[in-house]
Amino acid sequence: MNQELWDKYDELKKYIADFGSVAVAFSSGVDSTFLLYAAKQALGDKIIAVTASSCSFPERELNEAKDYCEKMGIRHFVIKSEELEIEGFSHNPKNRCYLCKRELFEKIRLVAKEQQIAEILEGSNLDDNGDYRPGLQAVAELGIKSPLRHIGFTKDEIRLLSKELDIPTWEKQSFACLSSRFPYGDLINEKKLKMVDRAEQLLIDLGFHQLRVRIHGEMARIELDPKEFDKFMKEEIRTEVYRKFKEYGFSYVALDVLGYRTGSMNEPIL
Repeated sequence: MNQELWDKYDELKKYIADFGSVAVAFSSGVDSTFLLYAAKQALGDKIIAVTASSCSFPERELNEAKDYCEKMGIRHFVIKSEELEIEGFSHNPKNRCYLCKRELFEKIRLVAKEQQIAEILEGSNLDDNGDYRPGLQAVAELGIKSPLRHIGFTKDEIRLLSKELDIPTWEKQSFACLSSRFPYGDLINEKKLKMVDRAEQLLIDLGFHQLRVRIHGEMARIELDPKEFDKFMKEEIRTEVYRKFKEYGFSYVALDVLGYRTGSMNEPIL
């Protein structure tokens, strides 16, 4: 790995250190774990991690967040952030992510204030500028800092540095909240969120890596890395997926021929 990337990482740590103390919005994903690790190196015990628990956040992700903070000796706060209670959220408007992020960071700000923390950090990276991300509007409005975007880190650079630093999430699949699996305008409820969660967990347990299960009424549209299509088409896998998805409440199961892609639900509005 070239020295330029290490210099960039040093710049990130200096940027964070200048805040004096920080609260990191921590989802246990690739970006927020890398950011939390850098914050720990930059500020030691003058950091906290805050994770939101909700029905759109799988339990496996919450458990990973808890385990990582315990391993790293980082004070960890879990807050209840129930998106379905936000007015208008369940109707899945195009600014759904804004409504969620606004509520989330307002709650994190309360925790930060109680703990006498100077700044709140979130883990969006430079690649996020290329997609429809209304949540970044809430980040800007509330003065939340985005160090990875500020320094100019891409997803690939974050993965590469995470590998070099022995951060366990370096090859973890990308993840977004389960509400992003619904077409805009379709009603989001706890039952359907659980259907999606169980469906994606099944695919993970079957050994698939980068994936999404999009929900269209009673149909599940599975997005996989095209390199894993052959594995999925094995009869024992297909029949197991179909049988289980029916148990979860889906009437139809389809494989998207284009495969996994970030923000596919945004395609109709871009």
